[in-house]
Amino acid sequence: MSSQVRIGIIGGSGLYQMPELTDIEEISIDTPFGKPSDAFIIGTLENERVAFLPRHGVGHRFTPTEVPFRANIYAMKLLGVERILSASAVGSLQEQYAPLDMVIPDQFFDRTRARARESTFFGDGIVAHVSFAHPVCGALGDVLESSCKAVNVNVHRGGTYVCMEGPAFSTVAESNVYRAWGMHIIGMTNLQEAKLAREA
Repeated sequence: MSSQVRIGIIGGSGLYQMPELTDIEEISIDTPFGKPSDAFIIGTLENERVAFLPRHGVGHRFTPTEVPFRANIYAMKLLGVERILSASAVGSLQEQYAPLDMVIPDQFFDRTRARARESTFFGDGIVAHVSFAHPVCGALGDVLESSCKAVNVNVHRGGTYVCMEGPAFSTVAESNVYRAWGMHIIGMTNLQEAKLAREA
């Protein structure tokens, strides 16, 4: 069994704990960007040490705009995390994506307005430009897809996740526009995590 934490899991709305973890410890971390959403739960799953973090905090304390994205990803990096699985509840913009289906998007479209500072570690004299053309790890997507199929979960591979500001859901007119643009699912959180994880 590996003692190093290499896998991070971020739980979205409704996923505030992972009862499958064993040999757990709780770790609170401070970062230059403040405190993460909550304490990390470090535990063992299938002989791997993983770090679990509830994105909105236990009890759902943070709106999508208030989530401390930079602190969350920075803390994951401090723990040694190399790969992140980020789960979130989303809305479907395509009829074939049914409730409870798993979607592994391969693209993002940014419609957030108030999170520019929480979307990058760079700035304040530190300048870099990271490629984000392919924002999702294909190898991790392969593992997730095969795992879904192994337990008979309907899974869709590929598609575009449009990230809106929230916390209100989109209007019918907005959803119709996103659908016409070819978007597949709509959510409020995963884009910032993907950008920051790529930078980290």
